[in-house]
Amino acid sequence: MCPVQGSMASSFAPPKLADFILTEKLGSGTYATVYKAYRKTDSREAVAVKVVSKKSLNKASMENLLTEIEILKTVRHPHIVQLKDFQWDSENIYLILEWCSGGDLSRFIRSRRILPERVARRFLQQIACSLKFLHEKNISHLDLKPQNILLSGSVLKLADFGFAQYMSPWDEQSALRGSPLYMAPEMVCRRQYDARVDLWSVGVILYETLFGRAPFASRSFAELEEKIRSDKPIELPAGARVSRDCRDLLLRLLDRDPDSRISFEEFFLHPFVDLEHMPSAESLGKAKELVLRAVQKDQEGERAAALSLYCSALEHFVPAIHYETDRQRKEVLRQKVNQYVSRAEELKALVASDNRISFERAKSSRDILREMSKDHPRLLTALDLAAAAVAKEDCGLEDYETLDLYQQSLGELLLALAAESQGRRRELLHGEIKSLMSRAEYLKEKIKIRETQRDVDKDPVSESVRTSCCLQ
Repeated sequence: MCPVQGSMASSFAPPKLADFILTEKLGSGTYATVYKAYRKTDSREAVAVKVVSKKSLNKASMENLLTEIEILKTVRHPHIVQLKDFQWDSENIYLILEWCSGGDLSRFIRSRRILPERVARRFLQQIACSLKFLHEKNISHLDLKPQNILLSGSVLKLADFGFAQYMSPWDEQSALRGSPLYMAPEMVCRRQYDARVDLWSVGVILYETLFGRAPFASRSFAELEEKIRSDKPIELPAGARVSRDCRDLLLRLLDRDPDSRISFEEFFLHPFVDLEHMPSAESLGKAKELVLRAVQKDQEGERAAALSLYCSALEHFVPAIHYETDRQRKEVLRQKVNQYVSRAEELKALVASDNRISFERAKSSRDILREMSKDHPRLLTALDLAAAAVAKEDCGLEDYETLDLYQQSLGELLLALAAESQGRRRELLHGEIKSLMSRAEYLKEKIKIRETQRDVDKDPVSESVRTSCCLQ
């Protein structure tokens, strides 16, 4: 029962509805058929009409439909398809839904094969934003899949709440709901599950956007069932090139055990989801506040602090550009942001000059620390990771792989520091950690500036949507 809003011809005349003209059939399922329609007014507003035959409904499906109507009548969210009205006659029940012209996410993925991580992340943010809203109202969707996520321009909207339920975090269900390819293993294996099944489904959707197929993609239902019932942990495809944060989130979402799977709270706060920097009405206000502080620090001659604040401001300015719909205001904002990027580039060169002496000093201390750590293999390995990160950065490899090396070494060095007793080695270790943290933060700022330059003139999601439309 999926309101796929694309283009499918129908040889049957659509039903009559007093206030609407129903046109082409968009999709159909066991209980419903979805049509594109126009309101019989001067506005000729386009809508999607989900037509449910009363004869096809049993007790369970009628309860599901009533729950769907109840939920959609009470929720209003930019990333959830809006139920505008519902009507009925002697034969059918009609759900009049918001029209989404871009089709569903499944078709979008098929047209692109795989999505760049930046596009997948922007889509994930929108899914997470809607799930956060639903989670706060104790609503579980229970049928999350790309076919039930619609596109309106570059905006994603959750659709088809036919299996949705009001569920407190401690509520358990046993009825099978959803689609096997996106269904959490506990639904099939235990027949006992709770709201956490939605997190598994999000993991499957993210996996599919990045790699073009679901993790349990199979040639037959028997093969699919075998994969679902297996105890084998989910692995990313061989040679998968995704960021550390993305990999971490995928594997934590796709944990077969719901008790060790990432929680909703951890998911909403995860650095890859990064709801803080999602394009929204608040993005511009946050950016302006930070850039004012950056300008002040800049005028006071505090270069490193100014650079850090400019970079933080840019992390909100780029989403603000993508959120703005007025072309003229968007262009004015772009020009302003380009000025801030230019100033950040100038400060980056100045800070690099300021850092050179302290980084050289840290290098000599690092050599001494290495000599003092020959009896401590784990500390020596962490220092080797740090040296590898420094070498990569010095060679101009200023990317997330280098940043990951810094983060790995710092994780190990902080553990070593906690276990280290007072003395000269502890002092050197403390100094090394401070130096590496400084280098990692500086590298992060350089990456931010580069990404801002790349993103400020084009929205990667809008570009993908436009390209996809050309392919279809």
